[in-house]
Amino acid sequence: MVIQRHNYLEKLIARKHNKLIKVITGIRRSGKSFLLFNLFKSHLVSNGVDKSHIIEIELDDRKNRALRDPDNCLEFVTKKITDNKMYYLFIDEVQYMSEFEDVLNSFLHIDNLDTYVTGSNSKFLSSDIITEFRGRSDEIYVRPLSFAEYCSVYPEMQWEDAWNQYYTYGGLPYTVLLNSEEDKSNYLKRLFEEVYLKDIIERNKITHDLQMKMLLDIISSNIGSLTNPQKLENTFKSVGKTTLSAVTIKQYLDYFIDAFMVEKAERYDIKGRKYISTPQKYYFTDIGLRNARLNFRQQEENHIMENVIYNELRLRGFSVDVGIVEINERQDDGKYVRKQIEIDFVANKGSRRYYIQSAFALPDDEKIRQEERPLINVSDSFKKIVVVKDNILLRRNEDGITTMGLKQFLLDSNSLDL
Repeated sequence: MVIQRHNYLEKLIARKHNKLIKVITGIRRSGKSFLLFNLFKSHLVSNGVDKSHIIEIELDDRKNRALRDPDNCLEFVTKKITDNKMYYLFIDEVQYMSEFEDVLNSFLHIDNLDTYVTGSNSKFLSSDIITEFRGRSDEIYVRPLSFAEYCSVYPEMQWEDAWNQYYTYGGLPYTVLLNSEEDKSNYLKRLFEEVYLKDIIERNKITHDLQMKMLLDIISSNIGSLTNPQKLENTFKSVGKTTLSAVTIKQYLDYFIDAFMVEKAERYDIKGRKYISTPQKYYFTDIGLRNARLNFRQQEENHIMENVIYNELRLRGFSVDVGIVEINERQDDGKYVRKQIEIDFVANKGSRRYYIQSAFALPDDEKIRQEERPLINVSDSFKKIVVVKDNILLRRNEDGITTMGLKQFLLDSNSLDL
């Protein structure tokens, strides 16, 4: 079965012949290579490009080991170009090549060569290329399947069944295509140990990997919870089995982020219009990997739902912060106390902004007031939304707050503007 990634394919098509290196990044096994070597290649061929004008190099394949040498790769590609027609160069896992930035710069000087590369590490790609290329690269970040993409694979599946599968096993394409729950579970656990952790340990030359794994367990158990390196250091001390300094913890967290395994959401003071450096929240790029790390034991659907909403907002191109609203709250004795309350997500893209609460359930008026209270205390005119798990009809109250069901939020790409 072929899983179409229309959103990413359209981005690649729109960037053809733009005189930039197209850099396709994302977590391993998210479908970067399939997007480039299958979907985009099929697009080129169906639009008249001769296959001899598509140069494919998979650097993670040992048979191409010689091409990891930058000079060998440059010579190999230039010899393939034998006429003045446009050629398309695909390089998979370009970080296997030393001095790859210099080689890619050389490819930019070949007028009839359109270059596309993939990679799975932000330190090797995003930051380095921005520095080295100075605006001569174009990054496309590929995520695991969204819930809408998952449903396109199994359109006959009922909403509740699809949601249960997705929030348990996530959206890595190969996982989605496996039939049995045992196969999905085993694949994810094996992938975590043999690919993601091994890659992080080897790349960063980590010697005390047991401590790093313990930190990963803590992060996995507390998705969506405010934390920071100092707080995590105290957690290690309270356990008593080992110690890990805040400095090392921050370094390990950065390694997880560089591998695209987790993302960090900063706190933003809405009224003060400033960022608060600590604490932050961490969310997993694929919720199935998070669940696999915990051996599928901690299935708190409310926290998982929050992580999925975060991923959906990032997929739609928003930067996402945790909103902080400061209020004066009257106590029983009549005195007022200054207090900070939280909005789950402040989503920004260009001039657009949305304030979003993830509320698993709204069983009574007290819970409704609790979720709406931070939104009511924001004085600007940007849209305010509460997303609930139940499949409800969209409604708005007199304060202008929209409440919608999770199904509508995830499956309607225009849900934020309804």
